[in-house]
Amino acid sequence: MTPRYPAIAPDILKLFAARGADSVDIPVIQPADPFLDMAGEDLRRRIFLTESETGETLCLRPEFTIPVCLNHIRSQSGTPRRYAYLGEVFRQRREGGNEFFQAGIEDLGDIDTASADARSVGDAHALLQLALPSKGLNITLGDQTVFEAVLAALGLPRGWRMKLARAFGSADLLGAALADLATPPPSGALDEPVASLVSAGDLDGLATHVARGMEKTGLSPSAGRTPTDIARRLVEKAELRSVRLSSDALDALKAFLAIHVPIAEASDTLRDFASGAALSLGAALDNFAARTAALAGQGLPLHAIHYDAGFGRPLDYYTGLVFEIVADGDERPLAGGGRYDRLLTLLGAKQPIPGVGFSVWLDRIERLAQGAQ
Repeated sequence: MTPRYPAIAPDILKLFAARGADSVDIPVIQPADPFLDMAGEDLRRRIFLTESETGETLCLRPEFTIPVCLNHIRSQSGTPRRYAYLGEVFRQRREGGNEFFQAGIEDLGDIDTASADARSVGDAHALLQLALPSKGLNITLGDQTVFEAVLAALGLPRGWRMKLARAFGSADLLGAALADLATPPPSGALDEPVASLVSAGDLDGLATHVARGMEKTGLSPSAGRTPTDIARRLVEKAELRSVRLSSDALDALKAFLAIHVPIAEASDTLRDFASGAALSLGAALDNFAARTAALAGQGLPLHAIHYDAGFGRPLDYYTGLVFEIVADGDERPLAGGGRYDRLLTLLGAKQPIPGVGFSVWLDRIERLAQGAQ
């Protein structure tokens, strides 16, 4: 059965072509592992899984960024390159239906990250203006790079920085992690010799002990996490429980997360925060300011753009800019995107390829457009 494309689809494709993005056709059936490994917990729970005749785990396409990047790697195309798409995606337990259309642009290989970030926001805004000319639009920006720079400047160990970075954008997860930092939970009792090996940080010895235990019980390392993975996780948990964040540092982190200002004020607000907390945030602030200037160069309405220091999106692959766009009077995102500089390397690219992109929810746009008529 041929899907019913939204009426505005031809106009969107014309807009993409005018903005220098090449349309790409992405198969509906995709290998599931990249999504299960990198897409984020919320999306993982919504994927429609199936299996090939050879036993490979497959899925219905739940989003476009990962398959567009895989397609780019397979094609061995040069960069910079801009890919446009428009098609159905499939997610379980979604309000509004399990099948819906998304459109977007993935911008790969541009080393001028400030310009590429601003262009991505500008592309998304232009699409929504085309589809909803009578609607006011509001843009919220976050920045995972700035958040991670604050964590590093506070002197948090790597394990805690990774845990908090994974929680970025989820108020519940981040709140729980901050509570653990203030008052670490009691540790569970470990039997010997595991307790001694964990206490000594003996990763090799612990992995050997775990492997022997798995062998005795008939567990295969290929059935789940490897002995080294299990050992590393046990040591990491012990290290996390041993960290106590000072009240001053915890207050500084909470003050940072409370920043929510118009984008025109954001760079100065961040520099004032860093100065007041005696933190050096280095290049993260310079890059933030460069992006803000590039946003102005896109002709975007800066009064409608706000920076929220605690804002993130529920996908694991983002590394820098994250953003969403909503219409006046409606809380549901119409467009969302961000930067994912590590994703292509994780997917198999031989050289690092920076990337940024966005997608729009065409069913939500259609409903708003019909309501405005």
